[in-house]
Amino acid sequence: MNTLVLLLISVAVLFCGYVMYGGWLVKQWGVGEGDIPTPAHALEDGVDYVPAKAPVLMGHHFSSIAGAGPITGPIGAAMFGWLPVTLWILVGGVFFGGVHDFGALFASVRHKGQSIGEVISANMSRRAKRLFIIFSYLTLILVVAAFAAIVASTFGAKVVNGAIDYKASATNASVAMVSIMFILIAIVFGVAVYRRHASMVTSSILGVIAIVLCMAIGMNFHPFYFTTGTWMWIIGVYITIASVTPVWILLQPRDYLSSFLLYAMLIVAIVGIVGAHPNIDPKLFPAVTGFAVDNGNGVQLLFPILFTTVACGAISGFHSLVSSGTTSKQLDKESDAKPIAYGGMLLECVLAIITVCAIAYARTTGHTKGATDIFAGGIAAMVAAIPGLEGMETSFYTLLVLTYSAFCLTSLDTATRLARFMFQEFWLEPGETVHDVKDGFRKFMVNPYFATILTVVLGVLLGLNGFAKIWGLFGAANQLLAGIGLLAVATWLGNAGKNNKMFLFPMTFMLIVTICSLILTIKNQLGIIAKGAAHWGPYAQAGIGTLLVLLAFVLAIEGYQTIAHPKEIAKR
Repeated sequence: MNTLVLLLISVAVLFCGYVMYGGWLVKQWGVGEGDIPTPAHALEDGVDYVPAKAPVLMGHHFSSIAGAGPITGPIGAAMFGWLPVTLWILVGGVFFGGVHDFGALFASVRHKGQSIGEVISANMSRRAKRLFIIFSYLTLILVVAAFAAIVASTFGAKVVNGAIDYKASATNASVAMVSIMFILIAIVFGVAVYRRHASMVTSSILGVIAIVLCMAIGMNFHPFYFTTGTWMWIIGVYITIASVTPVWILLQPRDYLSSFLLYAMLIVAIVGIVGAHPNIDPKLFPAVTGFAVDNGNGVQLLFPILFTTVACGAISGFHSLVSSGTTSKQLDKESDAKPIAYGGMLLECVLAIITVCAIAYARTTGHTKGATDIFAGGIAAMVAAIPGLEGMETSFYTLLVLTYSAFCLTSLDTATRLARFMFQEFWLEPGETVHDVKDGFRKFMVNPYFATILTVVLGVLLGLNGFAKIWGLFGAANQLLAGIGLLAVATWLGNAGKNNKMFLFPMTFMLIVTICSLILTIKNQLGIIAKGAAHWGPYAQAGIGTLLVLLAFVLAIEGYQTIAHPKEIAKR
């Protein structure tokens, strides 16, 4: 298979899915009917509820959901061959992930911009809501820990024999310097657009120019050589501030400007694939390797491992938290929901397909040292294979690494704010908002500063003390979140008298995948414990995995009962 042919077929499938299936969903759900004001207008507070123009919100949403997922997922699942990965990306994106993200955003918009937890509370039960929020909050703590560690590692100086190796640390220092300047540019952009009412087009052009200047400066001037541990705490302070400041100051402009980095990355990748259009070597990257594959860490089964490994590129539970956490509070009008949520998911599928092409070429050029090297090295090598661009490989490699780091930091910002929302909503009564809590213990618990500081401290401490020991649970936990998100939206649509049949198979499939994956994880961890576990990780994974299986069954039973016997409620 030629990589260019693979890319063209995939883009055509995703485009048809957006136009036909996405358009059908709009009609089935009645999106945009009645000119109902979105929460961004009805509840505008200048902090979390702030209307955003569609391009700006698309930048935030896409930057937040993308992160490292559509890159690391296909790389991890490549052991099964490029064909199963590609098919799952396409089928999953159109019929699973797009429906999931679009549905979560629409449901949240019709529930005052509150999270999927509140949708569950209003349409299933308060108990189900609290179980979901506890699970989601703990998952987000793990995300904060992991992404903070990833970002800190891309910033941190390399230490050799107790001393910093400045030469070996130059690239990391450059990435850190560019990221710091990028934050400052985002603040200036936010003030210019939202307070000085500067032209969006002019500000965007100047913002892109500023990003280029930042990269030029950062690659030549990078004085910050801190250790990874120090960067962890610096990042902790940053995300604490980012979580509580008004979205127009940092979140919206930073994510919007970050999206230009992603678009640049996509353009570079497409230029590389079109220009070099290498064939996939069947010896290095077979179409299918088999149902059971030994990757050096034991035998891995295509089902369910493929469907928990390729998450963000097909369907990811984290997306429902973004859609119902930050995006729904900034949606200017309901008609923007389809391009932002459904379109954003399919654009992420394109990035995942590009990653498949990068894997194929990386294996022929020796770029196999981790996900960053596989992705950046594969694409940069393709670009360098184009006549006239032979000397650009290093420059493009640095750009791609910087983009990878930028999106991890963007997802980290969003994950922290989402965790804060989740913690606050746990203490709310059905239909209540944070502003309705006037005094007492609950007033303290819904305080945004307390919720944020608690989240950041827990995340940073876990990141510094071995989050990797329980990271193996994240894939299954994330997809359980997706299954529950589909279930929640399906119950609401059923109660509202709308067609929810498009959710039935995806949510059933994802719950089965999750439960099977968790059972395999529990079995493997119990085997490690029986041999004498060296640390607390296997015990934690076995225990938490068991609790997640129980959670899946409880919520599935309650959700299916609600779907089978829908309540008659007023349409929201």
